[in-house]
Amino acid sequence: MPLAFDSTSHGPIAFGFFNIDSDMLLLDRYFLFATEFCSHIRKIAEYVEPSPYETSWEVYNIPNPADIGDLMGAIHGVHYTGFIGEAYLRFPFPERPEDFKQKPEGYRTRADMVAIIEKFARTVEIPFSIDPEAGEVSIGPYGFTRAAFHELIRYVWQGGYPRWKDEIRPDYVFAMKEAIRLSSCRVLSGLELMD
Repeated sequence: MPLAFDSTSHGPIAFGFFNIDSDMLLLDRYFLFATEFCSHIRKIAEYVEPSPYETSWEVYNIPNPADIGDLMGAIHGVHYTGFIGEAYLRFPFPERPEDFKQKPEGYRTRADMVAIIEKFARTVEIPFSIDPEAGEVSIGPYGFTRAAFHELIRYVWQGGYPRWKDEIRPDYVFAMKEAIRLSSCRVLSGLELMD
């Protein structure tokens, strides 16, 4: 389930997994797969200051909030609107509360999720940058302190809320952790990913 994370530009914004059967993440009105998010973090881990770091991330953008849908309505099975509604029609919320765990094999549903989101979104390139002097990160229009950026990464490492099923993490998450461990990038310094 997405949680609210503090941004320096927009106040609290939603970030996280929104369906346990998929590895797709939302960042306010943007959507990307956790595999790509972790790949971006691995590239950031190779960054050496003081040169500026700027790149772009390809994401899905749903500009109209109504087209995103009603997450809580879809979870409760009462309101299936927009992208999230269609995702929940295809991958319903589990009946048993103990089954509410993020599935590490969520990357296998990618083709289904792409087919659904392409009805509502378009792919766009958003800028990603690191300000080495301030220790701040920008993802598209959203600014984050180093500490808040660490929280986004920790969220993915943990499998969000409610965490990875059986505490089993996908390989791409471990690859991200190892890249962070070996990194000398200051924006990642002090980031510990605990089991």
